[in-house]
Amino acid sequence: MRNISAKYLILIFIGLSICLNAQTINRYGTTTANFLEIGVGSRATSMGDAYVAVANDVSSIYWNPAGLSNVSRSSALFSIQPWLVDIDMMFAGGAFVVPNVGVLGLGITHLDYGEMDVTNLEYQDGTGEQFGASDVAATFTFSRKIVSWFSFGTSMKYISSKIWHSSASAFAVDLGVLVNTNFFSFTGKDGDGMNIGMSISNYGTRMKYDGIDNYQPIDISEYEEGNYGDVAGQFRTSEWELPLIFRIGLSLKPIVTNIMNLTLSADALHPNNNAESLNIGAALDNKIPGFGEVSLTMGAKTGMNSLTEDGSDLGFTFGAGTKMFYLGNKSVSIDYTYKTMGILGNVQIYTVGLSF
Repeated sequence: MRNISAKYLILIFIGLSICLNAQTINRYGTTTANFLEIGVGSRATSMGDAYVAVANDVSSIYWNPAGLSNVSRSSALFSIQPWLVDIDMMFAGGAFVVPNVGVLGLGITHLDYGEMDVTNLEYQDGTGEQFGASDVAATFTFSRKIVSWFSFGTSMKYISSKIWHSSASAFAVDLGVLVNTNFFSFTGKDGDGMNIGMSISNYGTRMKYDGIDNYQPIDISEYEEGNYGDVAGQFRTSEWELPLIFRIGLSLKPIVTNIMNLTLSADALHPNNNAESLNIGAALDNKIPGFGEVSLTMGAKTGMNSLTEDGSDLGFTFGAGTKMFYLGNKSVSIDYTYKTMGILGNVQIYTVGLSF
């Protein structure tokens, strides 16, 4: 039964890949809350965002809710990304193991655009005021292993966006599955076989900005004397979709020993606001007896033609991390990512995780 299910999933993967390649229409700039497309967690991002089939820590809240079922101890994760043009992004999440029920997760993503000067046609150098903008996403996740080789997860998400006196909000759902097969298990153990992961992110309501900034006095007949010159008016803003992302991926462990593990992964992405793309990644984990692990990670993202100066389609990521064990199986981890963004510059990500 398990082998039959795995074969069906592979057939689905092949069919979806064909559909992705056949799709040629791109909907650039047609969604809002695009901060939801920025990956979280240093280990995941340093593997080129190829993490949907690898997800096994608190950052699974973002990548694949089903991966949260692999968390064996209650854990927390904190990540800081000094993003482009002085934008700061932060993610904080926790996972709580409930015996015989599953794993519950809570994640908060916050993007701060900083303070900017208020300008208008009369005061183009600034009015002396400043305004700010920010985005927030709060996610509640439930994940469970249905059987030893199949996990399912779902998330409920609240998204809020603010700019000066205007704001918008939306609700969304994430769904994910994770399947462990015994294909290509070099050790003969099921847990070291090929993983297949799939997730759908940000399926939800539309966002519409509203606030006092939309209210402006209007002279409905500018060239007529005697009419009301300050009629109360309101701009009607449009509703915008969220960035819906479908991910499907594979991961393999070609090297599994007592001192070293090598994980290879690849993800195919189908977003509703861009062209399809492919991410690949690798992680080399070196086990140090009595201490923990030291990891080296790297990856590559396609679809970067418009960002790289040489016109290359690839953007590269690199990372390193360490995990230190204490009081038995409890651990503290520190991870770092260096991500190239072409003409936009480079991004560094810092993450701290702990289990208790």
